[in-house]
Amino acid sequence: MIQKSIPSLFTIGNLMLGMFGIMMAFDGKLSMAAIMVIIAMLLDGLDGRMARVLKCESEFGKELDSLSDVVSFGVAPALIMYLTSLQELNPALGWTITAIFPVFGALRLARFNVRPGIPGYFVGLPIPAAGGVLATLALFHKDVSAPFMIVATLLLSYLMVSTVKYPNFKKIGFPKKAVIGAPVVIVIAVAVAVVFPEQIAKLIFGLLALYALYGFRQSLGLFKVRRQRRRRRRSEDKVYHSKNG
Repeated sequence: MIQKSIPSLFTIGNLMLGMFGIMMAFDGKLSMAAIMVIIAMLLDGLDGRMARVLKCESEFGKELDSLSDVVSFGVAPALIMYLTSLQELNPALGWTITAIFPVFGALRLARFNVRPGIPGYFVGLPIPAAGGVLATLALFHKDVSAPFMIVATLLLSYLMVSTVKYPNFKKIGFPKKAVIGAPVVIVIAVAVAVVFPEQIAKLIFGLLALYALYGFRQSLGLFKVRRQRRRRRRSEDKVYHSKNG
């Protein structure tokens, strides 16, 4: 019984960290708030692996994971971005941009839960990666203008619900013995992050941004391919009509 509860404990930890991030953001501790989102990402990456290793995957765990992700990687990062960059905007604009991100994240999770995926890939940017980028990007608010933050927020929102394929690293497993070492890894990661919150957050931003931009590049490629197909169809239609005119 205890063994089957281990993955859910990681998921609950993910949710609690998301709540801690929200409260720290309200307290003005923005770097630590972003760190809470990053550590939540670590727990989110471990709960599914734990479930597979311990052979205790369940629909309950899947639903709990999605609900936790909406808070930790949807609401928390959006709030951090709002408090750093969008709060001074017109309220209607600032509130709308802030709300769009977790709404699109929820849509992304709902689609993930009901549609069969592509082996080895995610369809659309995973919400943990999108939330991690947004939370850590917010730390650059002193150097980056509000319009850029708006565009970045909307772009990340779009990528979550897009059909762009992203590599799925969650399926990479680890031996059962690694379950024992997982808490130690988490403790070390938390300790390092707490000592160097801003530096770690900005380092993680670079890695996550590269992952997100991979999909943006793929999206541009798909757009070009579709445009070329449309042009080809139009030219073929013109040739057909000229022959049969």
